[in-house]
Amino acid sequence: MVAVAPYLIRAYHQWMEDSDFTAHILVDCSHSDVVVPEQFIQDNRIVLNIASTATQSLVLDNDYISFKARFSGQSIDIYIPTSAVLSIYTGENGEGMFFEVQKPTDPEDKKPKLTLLD
Repeated sequence: MVAVAPYLIRAYHQWMEDSDFTAHILVDCSHSDVVVPEQFIQDNRIVLNIASTATQSLVLDNDYISFKARFSGQSIDIYIPTSAVLSIYTGENGEGMFFEVQKPTDPEDKKPKLTLLD
């Protein structure tokens, strides 16, 4: 089944853009595939402005969010798996949505747990 979160992220982002709000996402940086400037991570999280005025080449895909943004005057490529997005909200009034935390599954977790019986 396809996750609903990417569709909601795109819908909220579009609504925020249409309403002249500034879209922000809260990202769980403990996810291994997150690529963000490490110096801005606090408590394993980072808030990113994903408004069209703050990003270049923004992609809101089903599996990831990517864009270029400036940090301390330097252009940096950002990559966030959609499963690492904890929330999308407006910077102006905080309206938005929280998402269920999804940790990547460990292949060991998929193995059946068997018990040897005598």
